[in-house]
Amino acid sequence: MRAYAVLLVICSAVAFAPVAKSQDRTFGGYDCTDECQGHSAGYKWAERKGITDEANCPFGNSRSFHEGCIAYTEDPTRDPDEDDDGNPIDSR
Repeated sequence: MRAYAVLLVICSAVAFAPVAKSQDRTFGGYDCTDECQGHSAGYKWAERKGITDEANCPFGNSRSFHEGCIAYTEDPTRDPDEDDDGNPIDSR
């Protein structure tokens, strides 16, 4: 009977385990939205523009773009096409 109780607990834990969503992804330590596309775009923009100071990262309609730009100033050698866990970012 005890074995069944343990099995029930394990199965319940697996069945109700949280599923990874885009909100669970990070880019440069920032929480992603829309599969990290905005962060990647901001990073690539900063790379093209040669931005080295986060004060030069534009504020605008996209917080993720701004954070991606900051991520470039903090780590200009990362792969902009992957999130922090190495998962690919769909650039659409």
